[in-house]
Amino acid sequence: MGSKISATGHYLPEQVITNDDLAKIMDTSDEWISKRTGIRQRHISKDENTSDLASKAALNILQNRNITADQIDFIIVATMTADAASPSTACLVQEKIGASKAFCFDINAACSGFVYSLSTGIHLMQSNLYQYGLIIGAETMSKAVNWEDRSTAVLFGDGAGGVLLERTEDDCFVAEDIHSDGGRHGALVSDTRKLTSPFGGTVEEEQSYLTMDGRAIFDFAIRSVPDMIRDVMLKGNLVEGDLKKIIAHQANIRLLEAISKKVKLPFSLFASNIADTGNTSAASIPILFDQLVQSKEIQLGTKDKVLMTGFGGGLTWGAIVISLN
Repeated sequence: MGSKISATGHYLPEQVITNDDLAKIMDTSDEWISKRTGIRQRHISKDENTSDLASKAALNILQNRNITADQIDFIIVATMTADAASPSTACLVQEKIGASKAFCFDINAACSGFVYSLSTGIHLMQSNLYQYGLIIGAETMSKAVNWEDRSTAVLFGDGAGGVLLERTEDDCFVAEDIHSDGGRHGALVSDTRKLTSPFGGTVEEEQSYLTMDGRAIFDFAIRSVPDMIRDVMLKGNLVEGDLKKIIAHQANIRLLEAISKKVKLPFSLFASNIADTGNTSAASIPILFDQLVQSKEIQLGTKDKVLMTGFGGGLTWGAIVISLN
C-alpha cells in the first residue's frame, strides 16, 4: 500500500507589489531586480498570517477533491514563518478548516520544507494506517524581511500551496535524496531569540530580520543541487525522457538556468513562476505544482513523473520524484 496525490491547491494574497512599487520605497528599479532575479512582482499579505494562507490553500485542495475536512487524518505544514513558536501552524490550520480528527505538526526546513514534508507524509501513508493527509507549504516572508534592505526585501513573497495524499495500492513514491549541513547555517538566518532567563549566562544577540549571504547560497546551490538531481534520478533508474517536469524551488531564475546547464537537462523541463510570485520559500514548489495542474501542463492520474527539488536555509536541500498515479 502507498499513496497518490489526488488533489492540489494554492492561495496567493490579493495584494500584488511590483518592482516599480518597491522602487518608491527603496533604492532599486524594475531593471535591477528583474535582470538579476527574474522577479517582476510578488504577492504581499495585508492582514493574513501564515495559518490563514495555509488554511485557504487547504480548503481549495479539499474542494478540488470534494471531501470534507473531518476526513483528514494528518496535516503537515512546511514553514519558516509560523504564526508562533507554539502552537504549530498546522494546529491552527486544523482549527480553521475543521479537521477535528487530524494530528498536526510543522516542519521547518526553510525552502526545502515542502520536499521534507511531502517525503514525511508519503512515508506515513506507507504504514497503511491513514486515508488522507494534507501537505502544505505556507509562508508570510513579508514579516521576516527588513524592508530597508534591498538585497533581501526584493526577493520574497507570500503564499501557500499544497497537496492531498490519498491511500492507494499503487504508491506514487519513486525516489528521494535529502540532505542537511548545519555547519553552514549562518548563510541564512531569521528571527533569532535572546537567552532571557535570569539564571542564564551570556545573553545571545537577537536578530529578528532575515539575513542572507546570497553568494554563499548561490554557490551552495550550484554545487549541490545538480549532484542531487543526478543522484535521485539514478536512484529511480530515470533518464531525461522519463521526467514530465522538474519543479524546483523558485529562488532566482539565473540560478535555475545555471543548474539546468550543469545537470545537462533542458531548461524547458524546469517549470517557473518566479516572475509573478518571487521567492515564497517552502510555498514555492506546491504553488507552482498546483498552477501546472490547473493549466493542464501536468495531469494527475497519468503516471507521468515529476521531480521536485528544494534548497535553502539550514543549509538543507532535497529532491523527490513522484509518479502522478
